[in-house]
Amino acid sequence: MSSSGSKLPLLLYGILLYSSFAPLPVISSKRQTLQSAMSLVRAAASSWDKREVTASNGDYLLGIKRLRRLYCNVGIGFHIQVLPNGKITGVHNENRYTLLEISPVERGVVTLFGMRSGLFLAMSDKGKLYGSQGHYNDECKFKEKLLANNYNAYESAVYPGMYIGLSKTGKTKRGNRVTPTMTMTHFLPRI
Repeated sequence: MSSSGSKLPLLLYGILLYSSFAPLPVISSKRQTLQSAMSLVRAAASSWDKREVTASNGDYLLGIKRLRRLYCNVGIGFHIQVLPNGKITGVHNENRYTLLEISPVERGVVTLFGMRSGLFLAMSDKGKLYGSQGHYNDECKFKEKLLANNYNAYESAVYPGMYIGLSKTGKTKRGNRVTPTMTMTHFLPRI
């Protein structure tokens, strides 16, 4: 296949993508077609990076939010829950405190917000998980890492090397005592 033939799918992708933003330009030659398609794709890609919007108070970035329950397949299997008193535990059956809003705040960094309790899941400098009393801070940020087994691990963004983990009995483990190779740090986001 020639090099211009391999660029045809890219050209079509760019034209289709750009057609939703502006009318198509008049194109007179094959070389101009490829150059135009590349510029259209670059323009569309740069607009995708601008989806994050700062809230009116400037403290919390908004992005595409997901409502999920984080399931850990350790012991009998637990969903992480954020209770109104700020306690974080694991519970076998889903309940209203296990529903979390996962929101991106930076590339690869998310917050976990307990929908019913109104608290952010946070980790202290000692690795202890707690529910942040209604306000967002740096301890609420977690790096979301996709693992080889299709589970996610959540590492503290402000305290690297500390991960969210649950024991076989559903109690939280200190972040500095677990590693991403341990099953207790593997979470499956469920709807």
